[in-house]
Amino acid sequence: MSQATQCLIVLGVVIALFLWNRLPVEIVALGSALLVYALGLIDSDQVFAGFGDPVVVFIAAMFVVSGALEASGITGWAGRRIVALSGGRQRRALVLAMLVSAALAALLTQNGAVAALLPVTVSLAITLGARPSKFLVPLAYAAHAGTLLVLTGTPVNVLVNEAAEAAGVPKFRFFDFAVAGIPLVAGTIALALLLERLLPDRDPETLPADLSEHARTLVYDYQLTGGAALLRVRGDSPLVGLPADTLIDHKPPGVFPVTVLTADEQTRGQDPVERGDLLVVRGAPDAVNSFARQQHLERRTAPDDDQLIPLLLNAETGLLEVVVSPRSRLVGQRVFPGMSSDVGDVVVLGVRRDGRDRESGNIRMAAGDTLLLHGSWDALARKADRRADVLSVESPGALRSQLVPPGPRAWRALGVVAVMVLLMATGVVPAAVAVLLAACAMVVLRVLDPGGAYRSISWTTVVLIGGMFPLSIAMQHSGAADQVAHTVVSAAGGNGILLLLGLFVITALLGQFISNTATALVIVPVAVSAAADAGISLRPVLMCVAIAAAAAVLTPIATPANLMILGPGGYRFGDYWRFGLPVLALYLVVALGIVPLIWSF
Repeated sequence: MSQATQCLIVLGVVIALFLWNRLPVEIVALGSALLVYALGLIDSDQVFAGFGDPVVVFIAAMFVVSGALEASGITGWAGRRIVALSGGRQRRALVLAMLVSAALAALLTQNGAVAALLPVTVSLAITLGARPSKFLVPLAYAAHAGTLLVLTGTPVNVLVNEAAEAAGVPKFRFFDFAVAGIPLVAGTIALALLLERLLPDRDPETLPADLSEHARTLVYDYQLTGGAALLRVRGDSPLVGLPADTLIDHKPPGVFPVTVLTADEQTRGQDPVERGDLLVVRGAPDAVNSFARQQHLERRTAPDDDQLIPLLLNAETGLLEVVVSPRSRLVGQRVFPGMSSDVGDVVVLGVRRDGRDRESGNIRMAAGDTLLLHGSWDALARKADRRADVLSVESPGALRSQLVPPGPRAWRALGVVAVMVLLMATGVVPAAVAVLLAACAMVVLRVLDPGGAYRSISWTTVVLIGGMFPLSIAMQHSGAADQVAHTVVSAAGGNGILLLLGLFVITALLGQFISNTATALVIVPVAVSAAADAGISLRPVLMCVAIAAAAAVLTPIATPANLMILGPGGYRFGDYWRFGLPVLALYLVVALGIVPLIWSF
């Protein structure tokens, strides 16, 4: 049995395992690398070559950049603007949602765009008296098209670009993909408006949480405005110069600081207290008055709910409700309002048991008690990760995305992205270097902490791509890619359009059932060989593969973005192809009609 035949058998097994969907995709990808090594199709160094490839670094760093944009509040703000601009009109809201989805997909990846917009789109549909099923498939498919607006929209674009460079042909520039992306975005929106009857009309089985009133609910349930006071720091106050997060050490019994703000109501954080700063505290009126006299603080009008919410929940700090888990280290300990964590990064604002407040410090914690925590978003995320101690009622990331307006970090994040795009568009440095610099800058500029950077990376995607690289190499070295390419070329009879058609059909069909990134890793070497055999230019062939890989619009398992909307939209497996077939035809028209006009054979 020839090596090419062995490689094709491995490919068939891998595709079958992806379709079977009983094994983790990481295991299938890594298993394919070990199998082609065991068969002698690659050497030991090539088993791990994928993890050292610049594409893997690029993709991991891009996830960090995407996570920073979400953490800074930009994605949530974009979603909320849809609600404001729709003016109560369903068709306008649909167009706006799809445009924002496409734009975010270009910056974040399609999965990040759909994840960010899913809750607000469901809420928008319900507000407009429409079913979410009329919005969510168009939302996801607009994200698919949006990945073709720029080079960094999807890992497939990067793989295609690297293949062009490896073959010695000019690489695609940063905005070259927009030649296909713009008509695909416009066409997908037009199809959603013209073929609305093809979108299913179903009631959802599950809905993502709408957290728009969550902060107000917490303030009301924990009665935070009861006993709240606003104090201004005078110039002769002994608190001036002290780190804001140490004020807990200077309070009398019965009073505790909630937050410290600058004179313009920005969070002070850990910086020293200055004259004119504002302290939000809670406590009995006599205790608060005594504290104000001792520390030379000036009483201001006590904040009501509308004033307190933005003071507690803003770009820097937030609220998190947690439940004490059965085996938590907190069980049996005394926890009370005003208590801070060991490192002082989180303050307990309220303690409840059986739906009732517990103010006394003599109450020992029991499993099922709830705590309301206040602190920086990064600190709250760390607390939420400690599941052995507490269970989060809502995800800090979801709260931040839906509720927090963009703050100073948003401008820093946008600045970093602008520089990253400029570097890649001008080709001053390789794309992987530009994105890695951007990821590092997001951490250095404190848009994202190191822990958040690691959490933002989809390690499944990284392992999948790194693990599938050896099979792609084996396809080339064993002659399997040449063999498949020769079959496609023979069927096409040397005609460039027919060759594009054959590659489009193969790529699109595989992409409906397995990862489009995995599909591209398999098809790209075939496309390179096919173009060489047919004696035509490689660039239109590679662009056709990129377009076909993005056309994963017929099944819910084609991409995580498609699967993400299944429950909230109330969809069934067969609902996708009805609207997906016209969209797939649009992709085919662009691949066969527009691409050859721009990149001739």
